[in-house]
Amino acid sequence: MAAGSGHRLGGAAPKQYQTVGDRTVLRHAIDNLLADPRVAGVQVVIDPAHRALYEAAVVGLDLPPPALGGASRQESVRSGLAALADAGPEAVLIHDAARPFLTGDVLDRLFTALTHHDGAVPALPVVDSLKRGPDGRINADVARAGLWRAQTPQAFHFTAIHGAHQATADDPTLTDDAAVAQRAGLTVALVDGDEALFKITTPADLVKARHWLGVAATRRIRVGQGFDVHQFGAGDHVTLGGVRIPHDHGLIGHSDADVALHAITDAVLGAIADGDIGQHFPPSDPRWKDADSTVFLRHAGQLVTTAGGRIAHIDLTVIAERPRIGPHRLAMARHIADTLALLPHQVSVKATTTEQLGAMGRGEGLAALALCTIEI
Repeated sequence: MAAGSGHRLGGAAPKQYQTVGDRTVLRHAIDNLLADPRVAGVQVVIDPAHRALYEAAVVGLDLPPPALGGASRQESVRSGLAALADAGPEAVLIHDAARPFLTGDVLDRLFTALTHHDGAVPALPVVDSLKRGPDGRINADVARAGLWRAQTPQAFHFTAIHGAHQATADDPTLTDDAAVAQRAGLTVALVDGDEALFKITTPADLVKARHWLGVAATRRIRVGQGFDVHQFGAGDHVTLGGVRIPHDHGLIGHSDADVALHAITDAVLGAIADGDIGQHFPPSDPRWKDADSTVFLRHAGQLVTTAGGRIAHIDLTVIAERPRIGPHRLAMARHIADTLALLPHQVSVKATTTEQLGAMGRGEGLAALALCTIEI
């Protein structure tokens, strides 16, 4: 939603076309949406008078023609939804261009909430004392319990919110799309928002945005890798990625010999330069005899949090001629995601063979290679 005029900010251009760093506020918002693989595309709604500013802001992006805004926010949203109708998206995020710093964590929470609700809104609890003073003097306190500050993007199943907007007449008391959804009888969940999603409205907000971008620039992406191999021995199953897989052999190891979780644990530790699995859980320590390797991985994940980081993605490759990994990939990914408090799309599990070459090719054991990407 970029059809507003932003008079309160002042300046030579509307706020969505003013720059923060090397890009306009609008371009930051678009780029952060397109950075998420679940977002298929972005439809921008603009004021027709701003077309030249818009074209300059989106140079290099492959976007559909902008929809044209109307006299009210509801009318502008209807225009944007109508432009998407032929594509028939599963879900839609309705986002203010003046909130440039969208994070993947907020999108994770919104998409998760959509599995159980018609819509979802990021929000922050009100923590300040609230006073009512229409004449400039306090004449009443307002209870803040249960009050939230709504943000965007607001997420909805497309057909539900499209129908709600078509059925709801313009009403200035409906200040966001959640209000339109509620008027139409839809269920809208609240999820945790993010202080980074503040809305640029005043000159002070623009200063804050420029400072925020400077802080964000100090964030670092780090990647760790891990590798593990175990040989076959007596047994009737192997444990891979926390999943018990029937097999005519077991794996030999001090713990449960889960090569997948061992490789991921080393990758996580490598990303924060904190040694390896053997240093944290020595095989000479009897406490780890036959231990569930989930314990090792969970510990590594907690170390990332302690270091001020978050895991963005895990990529695992199991190297084996047998047993077949394919039927168990989803269960492995779910277990890894649950252990690290990630969503399933943040974990990739693959399998390959060595084309019968070497020890793995002769079926003497299993190996795994893992990569972990963190933001710190």
